[in-house]
Amino acid sequence: MTSYIFQRLAQRGKLEGIDTTIRQRDARTWFRNAAQEVASVNSNLMMRDKKNSESTIDEKSIGSMFMFFYDPKLKDKLPFYDIFPLVIPIGLKNDGFMGLNLHYLPPYLRAVLMDKLYSTVNNKKYDATTQLKVSYELLNGYSKFRYFKPCLKRYLFSHVGSSFLKIEPTYWDAALMLPTERFKKSTKELVWKNSREMVD
Repeated sequence: MTSYIFQRLAQRGKLEGIDTTIRQRDARTWFRNAAQEVASVNSNLMMRDKKNSESTIDEKSIGSMFMFFYDPKLKDKLPFYDIFPLVIPIGLKNDGFMGLNLHYLPPYLRAVLMDKLYSTVNNKKYDATTQLKVSYELLNGYSKFRYFKPCLKRYLFSHVGSSFLKIEPTYWDAALMLPTERFKKSTKELVWKNSREMVD
């Protein structure tokens, strides 16, 4: 089944007259605003969504959105890190993958970057076939994508601590704003301050 939090938001949207099956701007905005009103999220409960669970990240995963548990190899040396990333994979490595962890941006900059990323989408269905056509070369080549830089991270398969929860495209905007970041060794406010300094 779809993760409980997304079901709840979709049901509320329908009650308020929002067609959650289409991704027009009013639906995007509604999902983002509604998700920001959520006080907390149980990440363990989210990961019980077996329908959307993936065992690995591969070529077909590029341009989709995932959540998973992660324990960084170099966590002792890192100034901070996120143990429950929200990631758009953009490239594969022999032992893992490169991805954009959107948690490293404050919510309003996540929205700015996501709106730019939507310009790369491969279709307007926003179903299982929908993906962002992204790569490091594309993102690094256009100033409109500059907010991707604090988000770019490398993930090792050997340090992934769960399956990968694939976020249905219908719920990308909700996932974007949910308070699911789990930063260690720093507060989210300091992480976001550091990210803003990287792109200003």
